[in-house]
Amino acid sequence: MNQRSRLNLLFIQVLVTSLLLALFGRLFYLQIANTEAYKVAAISIQSRDVVTPAVRGAIVDSQGVPLTVDRPGMVITVDRSVIDRREDQGKSVLIKVATLLGKKYPEVYRATRLCGEILTGDRTGCWNGTRYQPIPVTRDATQTQALKVLENADLYPGIDASPVPIRSYPSLAGENGSHVLGYVGSVTEEDLANSSQSYYRNENIGKAGLEYQYNKYLRGTPGIKTVIVDRKEAITSQARNTLPIPGYNLVTNLNAKLQAATEKALASSVARSKSMGYRADSGAAIVMDIYTGQILSIASWPTYEPSIWEKGLTTAQATALYSENNGVPALSRPVQGMYAPASTFKSLSVVAAVKAGYSLEKSYDCPAQVKIGNRYFKNFEAKSQGRLNMQNAIAVSCDTIWYQIAYDEWVRDGGLFPKSGLHDYFFKSAASFGLGKITGIDLPAEATGRLPDRAWKIRSYEANKNFYCNFKERAQKSDLTPYLIAIARENCLDGDKIRAGDAVNFSIGQGDTLMTPLQMVAAYAAIANGGTLYQPQIAKAIVKPNGTVVKEFSPVINGRIDATPKTIAFLHKALRSVNLTGTGAGVFANYPVAVSGKTGTGQVFGKNPDGSAYDDISWYSSFAPSEKPKYAVVMVVSQGGFGATTSAVGVRDIYSALFGVSGNTVDPAKSVFPNGVPKKLPVINTKLDKLEKIIKPKATPTPTASPVLTKPKAVKP
Repeated sequence: MNQRSRLNLLFIQVLVTSLLLALFGRLFYLQIANTEAYKVAAISIQSRDVVTPAVRGAIVDSQGVPLTVDRPGMVITVDRSVIDRREDQGKSVLIKVATLLGKKYPEVYRATRLCGEILTGDRTGCWNGTRYQPIPVTRDATQTQALKVLENADLYPGIDASPVPIRSYPSLAGENGSHVLGYVGSVTEEDLANSSQSYYRNENIGKAGLEYQYNKYLRGTPGIKTVIVDRKEAITSQARNTLPIPGYNLVTNLNAKLQAATEKALASSVARSKSMGYRADSGAAIVMDIYTGQILSIASWPTYEPSIWEKGLTTAQATALYSENNGVPALSRPVQGMYAPASTFKSLSVVAAVKAGYSLEKSYDCPAQVKIGNRYFKNFEAKSQGRLNMQNAIAVSCDTIWYQIAYDEWVRDGGLFPKSGLHDYFFKSAASFGLGKITGIDLPAEATGRLPDRAWKIRSYEANKNFYCNFKERAQKSDLTPYLIAIARENCLDGDKIRAGDAVNFSIGQGDTLMTPLQMVAAYAAIANGGTLYQPQIAKAIVKPNGTVVKEFSPVINGRIDATPKTIAFLHKALRSVNLTGTGAGVFANYPVAVSGKTGTGQVFGKNPDGSAYDDISWYSSFAPSEKPKYAVVMVVSQGGFGATTSAVGVRDIYSALFGVSGNTVDPAKSVFPNGVPKKLPVINTKLDKLEKIIKPKATPTPTASPVLTKPKAVKP
């Protein structure tokens, strides 16, 4: 063999050896070094997870009273792996189940179909989990129904009954709390795609309110049983089985009895307003601890029964929740409602006036009207109040004083041609109270209100210019009135500027100004406590089922209002005068607790869907006791009429619950806080049968009915 042949043979030998080494190396890597990873991958292709949801943590009030808790229920389930193998694919069995539960067969059939299996038609109630999981067709079976299934396995093959936790709203103190508590619902494809948490398809998770906000604590850890299936989808073995871990409990700052009293006072105010001929289509009421920001109660109207979520929401119920005709009960008015603040805003304007150099000790003219440009801006009822000092001006709610001050400041800032170095005292003072920003409350979807300052005007103009400049072509025929056409023309020409009318309307909380009830209660709490703007807070602590504290929530300061101690002291006197000699005197005459507050009657331009003109917005914003304040209480009723005759009465009823007022006497023992607002964490007891006997109230303070049963002709705001 020549040299060349030997080299060729050697090369081939080296090549073959290298290939064999590479092959054996790869086999070693696959079979030994990385065996676990590939084993997991292989199992994942053939594995199916059966999820057992954890018991969800309870939400309790500051004294440990359960507001929402998992209660024992009975679930009837269908095993698809059994019924699908029957000749009729389980139809006869499902018909028997439907008859037993008093349901229709299509409803039960749809409940056992995977959502991906229903390609057309109604998918309501389809199963969002896996077919290897027992599929529930009801979570509220009776004991008789469950026993019939368990004792007649031959008649109900593939059907089982077992205990299951159901989210319950016990209402032990008569509270509703639907908007603040929220609700739970099945995981959706959107939840799976967008959430940072790893959800399983058949889980129930928080969808609104506190249930949503603190879902990661309340949820717990589901138990997982992983089964291995063959190519025919038959189970061959079990890979793992972990037990569920219960969720943590949420302790809130709410008080169940006060929550019930606040809801009752709000509903009574709405009813009173309706009896006087107003529409009263929605409202909100809030109680806040002025030194911590703790929300002690928070109510929204219209509301709904939270128990509708226990059995699963029907299509009719879902439609009713979002119906305009019903007032959209699903909307949380304290958090998402935005209203013209009207005369309650004058407290903020006082701060602006002082910053602008106006003395609170001088007297000012309160004429019947003030001419601004070519328009007249009238006082309430177009009445002159003569010459008033500023304290009395707040007490009787004079408007024209503010028109003149706001107009003068607008002129000093350059009017339609703003100067450099603008003062903008009114806008800046309102901003220091938090207007135009969320308060940061621990509830989802909070609205910002509206601060219609110069930046907002520019944004609004850019968004609406085409509509204003083409108003006749774009507006509805019913809106083509001379007044609206003139307004549209003005907005087209200089809608990006702060005009004189904008300035004067802003000073009394009208025009484009909007506040949420949360912003209002935070503002009045800041006035009451000396100037600190607290973040409203509902959560008090996260606690494990064994009592271990996971997290406590401390007060959060959002800032300070731009007011001196002297200005705040003046506001305390002026707001007390409102209830002594001013617009609130009729409601709080002889009331045994000194309350400081401000009425507000917001005028809204426009028409309801039925063509009727909008009624006024009723506000009352307050704090008490006047000398050493503890609580801020706010109520608003949309289209509720005058602040004094609607909301002020409701706020008085809330104070009666807070202080234990009955008639003209105060009995601290009857207060919802006989020992003050709780500072320590409570012992949590979720045994509802025992708690009900202890907690159920004898009676909450009954709201005093207004003697006025017809729409008043001349009641001051």
